[in-house]
Amino acid sequence: MSDLESEYRLDYFEEEGFERRECTECGAHFWTRDPDRETCGEPPCEDYQFIDDPGFGEEYSLTEMREEMLSYFETEGHERIDPYPVAANRWRDDVLLTQASIYDFQPHVTSGESPPPANPLVVSQPCIRMQDIDNVGKTGRHTMAFEMLGHHAFNADDGTDYAYEGEVYWKDQTVEYCEGLLESVGVPLDEVTFIEDPWVGGGNAGPAFEVIYKGLELATLVFMSLELDPDGEYEMKDGNTYSRMDRRVVDTGYGVERWTWMSQGTATVYEAIYPETIDFLKERAGIEHTDEEQQLVHRAAKLSGNLDIDEVEDVQAARDNIADKLDVDTDYLSELVEPLEDIYAIADHSRVLAYMFGDGIVPSNVGTGYLARMVLRRTKRLVDSVGADVPMDELVDMQAERLGYTNRDTIRSIVRSEVEKYAETLDRGGRKVEQLAEEYAERGEPIPTEELIELYDSHGIQPDMVADIASEVGAEVDAPDDFYSLVADRHDEAGGAAGGEEADERLADLPETEALYYDDAYRSEFEAVVLDVFEREEGDDTVYDVVLDQTMFYPEGGGQPADHGTLSTDDHAVDVFDVQERDGVVLHRTDENPGKGEFVRGQIDVERRRRLMAHHTATHVVVHAAREVLGEHVRQAGAQKGTDSSRIDIAHFERLDRETVKEIERVANDIVTENTSVQREWPHRHEAEEKYGFDLYQGGIPTGENIRLVHVAEDVQACGGTHVDRTGEIGTIKILNAERVQDGVERLTFAAGAAAIEHVQETEDDLLAAADTFDVAPDEVPETAERFFTEWKERGKQIEDLKEQLAEARASGGGAGEEVEVAGTTAVIQRVDGDMEELRATANALVESGKIAVVGSGADGAQFVVAVPDGVPVNAGEVVGELAGRVGGGGGGPADFAQGGGPDAEQLDDALDDAPEILQTVASA
Repeated sequence: MSDLESEYRLDYFEEEGFERRECTECGAHFWTRDPDRETCGEPPCEDYQFIDDPGFGEEYSLTEMREEMLSYFETEGHERIDPYPVAANRWRDDVLLTQASIYDFQPHVTSGESPPPANPLVVSQPCIRMQDIDNVGKTGRHTMAFEMLGHHAFNADDGTDYAYEGEVYWKDQTVEYCEGLLESVGVPLDEVTFIEDPWVGGGNAGPAFEVIYKGLELATLVFMSLELDPDGEYEMKDGNTYSRMDRRVVDTGYGVERWTWMSQGTATVYEAIYPETIDFLKERAGIEHTDEEQQLVHRAAKLSGNLDIDEVEDVQAARDNIADKLDVDTDYLSELVEPLEDIYAIADHSRVLAYMFGDGIVPSNVGTGYLARMVLRRTKRLVDSVGADVPMDELVDMQAERLGYTNRDTIRSIVRSEVEKYAETLDRGGRKVEQLAEEYAERGEPIPTEELIELYDSHGIQPDMVADIASEVGAEVDAPDDFYSLVADRHDEAGGAAGGEEADERLADLPETEALYYDDAYRSEFEAVVLDVFEREEGDDTVYDVVLDQTMFYPEGGGQPADHGTLSTDDHAVDVFDVQERDGVVLHRTDENPGKGEFVRGQIDVERRRRLMAHHTATHVVVHAAREVLGEHVRQAGAQKGTDSSRIDIAHFERLDRETVKEIERVANDIVTENTSVQREWPHRHEAEEKYGFDLYQGGIPTGENIRLVHVAEDVQACGGTHVDRTGEIGTIKILNAERVQDGVERLTFAAGAAAIEHVQETEDDLLAAADTFDVAPDEVPETAERFFTEWKERGKQIEDLKEQLAEARASGGGAGEEVEVAGTTAVIQRVDGDMEELRATANALVESGKIAVVGSGADGAQFVVAVPDGVPVNAGEVVGELAGRVGGGGGGPADFAQGGGPDAEQLDDALDDAPEILQTVASA
């Protein structure tokens, strides 16, 4: 296998007098202008050297640093573009959160499907890296939320094949730009090192440099030039092989927060970027240090880079090592720094939540919603542990205000709602922890990581909370240092047609089918040529996938079902009962073979098409209405159109009550009544994203340089479905049901047009039938039903009271059943042919009088209830088991009360006759 060593030997390094050295501590190769340097410069090989000794010529705030960096690259010919949302699944279906500036251009730009918005360009992109969550607060440098400033250039060796062409710049100029920026802020270049560190990610790879100054990594320069290939010549650190691409992407990442920290030289990065928040939290938590303690904290901060969980096997051992270097006791050091570490994490996590909720993520049990919930719950636990008396919504709002979000009221509402849910979850989960702790205490084993992750996933119970509860029963907890990273890994992934190799090859050779349904959705007939037919076996049936050169049949997609209809020749017609699309080729599923090369006439089922068009357009209307009523955070979480009804799932943090649903329905029908024109257009992808944002992709993420947009009133979505021309053609929209399908997702089921009328008529029929049954007018049905229901409940209570009175009479009347002495106690064996409630009432009454109760009934098979007073050595469960076995069934329960039975009622009396012997046997066992 080839390696990339030659890739790091740049002309720029040779011209500028760099030397390639090997770190004496870690063995990494690096480039430096300093011939005497022996180490790579990165912790733990070297400690931070800029704390109290800032590394730049002047001090910058985060805002000032961002502007300084963006302006530099603008002067060097890069176009500044606006950042994307932190929710990368708005434009990608393979990841959830934005973790680097290159994510903005994947997969469409980096694959060459679409040109970049500018070339070269620079962007300061907000990012969230969940895998860093356990390092936040400890290392002094890790933030889960950060801005990655990236300057990018997209190069293609063969410009005719890709959406960008020619050479913009590559490795030498990238390193020169980096040094130019460093020099512009006053960095002595002979103190900078460039560590060789090959990069792998997302199916691509390439050589890369980590740029280190005064112990801190300030940038990573990646040269994306390889792609995953099982036959590739380059084996990378992920164990896979890669080959050369004919396009090359400059992918750089500069940590704006770290540059800000370097300019200020504060003890940690958090004090450089969250100074107001940290002072606020310290005050609320009552944290004060003497001058001596403050000096010790400062000295410890310079060594905190050694606490990186990605680099050390045992964080506690690393902390012990730091304490030794500082000549203090580890416990004393921990007592000083751990509350500060929690406060740093709270400040960072609050910013993460502001980004998430500000960009419209709603807490839930899946995807980005789960990750947001995880961060919020961890933050709440940290706030409680340090004793900071501050509401969570206030903390997050502080960051949302600083970041300039305009939906702060919604953000605060989401946080308050989620905190309430968390409290309820903890109440339910505490009992589960107690049971689990007792189980592992009996085994003499610590509660393992897998159980801790499951507790967190199911109940939100965090490891330190588990440890507190477990300690009460003598159980231990085995929580890894990277616990939250492991939890995040669980959730940090976004997650019949022609088949067979021969069929795949034939299909690949076919041209894309011309889609006539986009030209005129109302057209129902067309003519076409059969290009190929694929025969399939489905169970005992033979079906055919027919490929035409053009079609009016809409293939299933975007939640819209396929069209149905017929394909006819001069001789016969075949039914089309399904339509699918594969790589641009439309497959018409038929029950007969129309014949390859035949000229056919297609006929769409017009009624089905019109109903689907109305429902699809109505879906856009309902989503828009929901956003109008509930807020801009509402986004589509799934949809399915139909002919009789459709459903739309929306992300929302509260349950929808009846009044809210009615308001959504009213707004939706106002749009219908306005008879607004439904517009379609095919703009360039970047133009569409710049104008309308990434909410365009609520129904899916289309490919290609140009995308189809559908405008319905003020709603604009990228959509490939068929639609009516004006909203008035929908007729009316009736919301049939609203339900929560999962936490954070509400489902609205609705009907449009003729289907809505049919549903209203069915409801009216039900109302009239109820009125007829009650013998009242339709408008009197609700009141009458409520009266009947109330009377029914009252009668039920009366019946229960009478049953209890009857049971008490039986118990006290004497002679109602056979009495025997068992273990010094009277046992009453009685047959009562009533329901199970009556049997239980009779048994309870007998027990209250101090007697053993054995009660049987033949009203529904054979049933038994056995009850035993406290202190009597008879196990009710065993007695019931024996009795039920005699009637062909089973049963059991606790020692004091049990029930059971079987189907053979004819054996009931015989079983009761055997009850005295069974009682004696059980009592003497």
